Amino acid sequence: MSFTPDSPTVNEVRPAANHDGRGDADIDILLLHYTGMASTAEACDRLCSGESGVSCHYVVLEDGRVLQLVPEARRAWHAGVSTWEGETNVNARSIGVEIANPGHPHGYPDFPEVQIAAVIALARDICARNQIRPERVLAHSDVAPARKIDPGEKFPWARLAAEGVGHLTPPGPIEDDAGLTVGDEGDPVEQLQTLLSLYGYGVEIDGRFTVATATVVRAFQRHFRPERVDGIADFSTARTLRDLLAALPDR
Repeated sequence: MSFTPDSPTVNEVRPAANHDGRGDADIDILLLHYTGMASTAEACDRLCSGESGVSCHYVVLEDGRVLQLVPEARRAWHAGVSTWEGETNVNARSIGVEIANPGHPHGYPDFPEVQIAAVIALARDICARNQIRPERVLAHSDVAPARKIDPGEKFPWARLAAEGVGHLTPPGPIEDDAGLTVGDEGDPVEQLQTLLSLYGYGVEIDGRFTVATATVVRAFQRHFRPERVDGIADFSTARTLRDLLAALPDR
């Protein structure tokens, strides 16, 4: 059944089958994905199909056209098993935007400028209407770092931030320090884990730099320090994280 689009940026309503109620949850996250399939048409078909078990609210095509698949008042099924700031029902709290891009499995091309301009216009509208704070504009990889890497290190978060979408600070300069890596233990690791958790990431604070911690560090780097995504918590990564925390608005 068709519906009236929520955003004036929408070019076409293409109803998806999979969605349900949000319950008592307030919308306070904008979650950005890439489609990650070789064919955009097949990705859209999958997001609309009842058999797929997935959906999203919006798809932004390569040419800048915007499709709405699920009304914002409904919960779309896009985040999967995920967590942010201790909240595990991310779908209930978020609006999911899929950005058409075949992703890492299929060559991971750059995002066209016309597409990014459309993402910015849509995101600004969504955040304004739902009063979503900049630091709650997140990547799928932020909320599900063990499973997801989208929209990836090529996604121009700085371009969005320049237009008032998302929370960003200049990344710390990359130096030649060894940093913290898998196998390290002790207070510096615990401090790093604590800071990641304070920002919102789901990470165990145990003072052991495990593969799981490295995965979270890699997700952080993809979003906030994309020049080098290696899972090593070097000075640049730690400095960027501290600067982001310091720049958070009072809540």
